[in-house]
Amino acid sequence: MFKLHLSPALFLITLATSFAPPAGFNYEESMVPEYTLPDPLVDETGDAITTADDWAQPRRPELLDLFASEVYGRLPNNLPDPAFNIASSDPNALDGIATRHQLEITFPTLENSPTLHLLVYTPNNQSDPVPAFLGLNFRGNHTIQDDPGITLSTAWMRPKGEGDVDNRATENSRGKSTERWPVERILDRGYALATLYYGDIDPDIDDQFQNGIHGAVESPSDRHPSSWGSIAAWAWGLSRALDALETLPAIDASQVAVLGHSRLGKTALWAGATDPRFALVISNNSGCGGAALSRRAFGETVARINTNFPHWFCDNFKKYNDNESALPVDQHQLIALSAPRPVYVASATEDQWADPNGEFLSAKNAEPVYQLLNQPTNLPDTQPPPDTPVGQSIGYHLRTGKHDLAEYDWEQYLNFADLHFNEG
Repeated sequence: MFKLHLSPALFLITLATSFAPPAGFNYEESMVPEYTLPDPLVDETGDAITTADDWAQPRRPELLDLFASEVYGRLPNNLPDPAFNIASSDPNALDGIATRHQLEITFPTLENSPTLHLLVYTPNNQSDPVPAFLGLNFRGNHTIQDDPGITLSTAWMRPKGEGDVDNRATENSRGKSTERWPVERILDRGYALATLYYGDIDPDIDDQFQNGIHGAVESPSDRHPSSWGSIAAWAWGLSRALDALETLPAIDASQVAVLGHSRLGKTALWAGATDPRFALVISNNSGCGGAALSRRAFGETVARINTNFPHWFCDNFKKYNDNESALPVDQHQLIALSAPRPVYVASATEDQWADPNGEFLSAKNAEPVYQLLNQPTNLPDTQPPPDTPVGQSIGYHLRTGKHDLAEYDWEQYLNFADLHFNEG
């Protein structure tokens, strides 16, 4: 267990999706500034990328480096290797339909490092290794299912209000997020589900990077403008969870979809870009810094997100506050970094803060890379109407409703996974 070093002022975490937009923030398409997107198929020397080999080298590494140095931050060189321990297993979980594993991911060579707790359900009606969905959760593993066998988290939790700087889980919080995690439906469709509490990796608070994996591997004085932020740390944790899944015989680790909602959707996109082992990448309502184009300055902007959540990105990203046109990259290129692997982007009609049309346009403008790699995309030219899934290697839908991870979203993701994981 790592110890939090929080000052009383650090309880303030603003949930950007839970309030009306402040005055001065744009929700009108007619007010979107004119912009030119950087071309994913033109390298830094101005040369056109015309072959798959050119994309693999030099273009893809160039883009990864730009996103690392200017947006999400570079990982330090001294990150430790993980070790894995199955803390508990129950072959008769959920009234016998699943096997539940709870794994501990530790870092033996690193003093005071956090322990990551990975919850895995696998369907008992499958004899062969199964594909899996892997995603971070917001409130602890014990909240995704009303299963008394899930260990209650003892980690830092997002504060509830002023003076509550280190909220802790209680028994009353069990199953509080089941609406976002339809475990039985996922299992019934033949998939495993793996989830990890994001606060195990790094507390979601501007604490000057003193806690979590940040505080364990470096001191604040070691940091520089391109040092990794919390999104990069959470994405690194997802890769360590995938390492753990590779040790479970019931999981087909070559068919793991990484999924995230909101800030964790941003994380899933960066995890998919940086770790090609993820076979499918899903962004749910990820907005600014995720799937939405930054240059549109629609809803949440770069300046707003850096002000509210200064710990999510590297310090270099702040250079682009109210200066999005100077960014050397934009989010369509982030989506393209998962090519040729399939990517799904989803929006919601009432989530204008996340710029649904900007999310669609980002997916649409990633198409040239997929086409270069002979992957059909089949996206329409304009955003489809609500509740109309579109696309092939790049999927998209606009769900009716609010900023959430809903049953409708999951049905589309399961269908998309069926399309790609069962195509052979």
